[in-house]
Amino acid sequence: MTAEHSRTSGKEGGHAAAARTGAPVILSNEPGSFAWGVLAKRHPALIQQVRDAFPYGRRQHEALDALLDEIVNGVVQPLASSERDHGQWSAWGREHFGRPWFDAPFLWAESYFYRRLLGAIEYFGTGPWQGVDPFAPFKQAELRGAAVEEELRALDALADAPGDARATALLRASLWGNRADLGFRVTEGDPASADAAGGLVADDSSVLWQLLPPGAHSTVAVVADNAGRELIPDLILIDQLLEHRHAERVVLYVKPYPYFVSDAMTSDVVDGLRRLTQAPGEAGAIGRRLWQAMAVGHLEIRTHSFFCAPLPYEEMPDDLRHEFEAATLTMLKGDLNYRRLLGDLMWDATAPFADLTAYFPGAVASLRTLKSDVIAGLEEGTVEALERSGTAWRTSGTHALIQVRP
Repeated sequence: MTAEHSRTSGKEGGHAAAARTGAPVILSNEPGSFAWGVLAKRHPALIQQVRDAFPYGRRQHEALDALLDEIVNGVVQPLASSERDHGQWSAWGREHFGRPWFDAPFLWAESYFYRRLLGAIEYFGTGPWQGVDPFAPFKQAELRGAAVEEELRALDALADAPGDARATALLRASLWGNRADLGFRVTEGDPASADAAGGLVADDSSVLWQLLPPGAHSTVAVVADNAGRELIPDLILIDQLLEHRHAERVVLYVKPYPYFVSDAMTSDVVDGLRRLTQAPGEAGAIGRRLWQAMAVGHLEIRTHSFFCAPLPYEEMPDDLRHEFEAATLTMLKGDLNYRRLLGDLMWDATAPFADLTAYFPGAVASLRTLKSDVIAGLEEGTVEALERSGTAWRTSGTHALIQVRP
């Protein structure tokens, strides 16, 4: 399902929430900051990677060069009036056009970068590159990698594990994403288990399971993050929910088009399911069960245009709000979903998670590896210990959290 944003067309993502709360909007104009590094280093490198991954023609190369020059040396330009979503982005970007990219809110700038990148390679055009995912080679290489093979083999050891141990292992695997090899091996006394648990800065997993008692005919919404090696453990966790009756039905939400390099689309879910069904042992059995669950309606894939909007979840349109409201629990995967959940604002790290997410329709859980500055809901002692460590704990991907607001 796709839909236009009935309630958000005139909002400029982040400023309204910031004005109400006083929490600063995260910008990219502080040299050396994480957000600055994304725009100054990561995006230019990505443009080059996309150029090299496909045999694009002169027109695409010139457009990519122009985008790079605009980011580094120029000011934000609007979409061409001929673009199908010109009006929508004109509303979202009216405060930012004509100003340096680094002065725009970080969430907005990242989102608009990916929209402009897709425009440069003519993803939305009518020519031969229409609908060709520029990030597909990166996703497919990861899915075919030896690490995924090893992780899937590790599932065999969990096949006969006690229910609670298996559930914990698979939840942790989904949480850590591309460190899924740790999660599949979580058993009592396993050093990997200690490492994975030690990296948790908040753990509401017991609350999560309390919300999903077996046999309660629950509907769980899962908003996916990355494809490939991260989506595989997400799918395996969904099988756990269905097979052990924590959920009667799961709705998996994905992006409607390529976004943030590796974000999952429907095609990525299909690739992940095929990878599972082709595997031997427990992984293959899980893949076959999920394939059948799709056929009978216990697992459904949905999408929505809002998932590629530069807006916080507080500004979600009514139709998506109603869908989340109907779910027993909405599980938001990954860092970008967390940023959107908290508005991509620089909260005090001890600000109550429940208060900041009170607007969300229904119970919500965040499973997130920390890869950006936004965070809230931590204990004061935890924050003090992390700050004393002298590490970039907010952005390095070495820490994670499970936060739940019932």
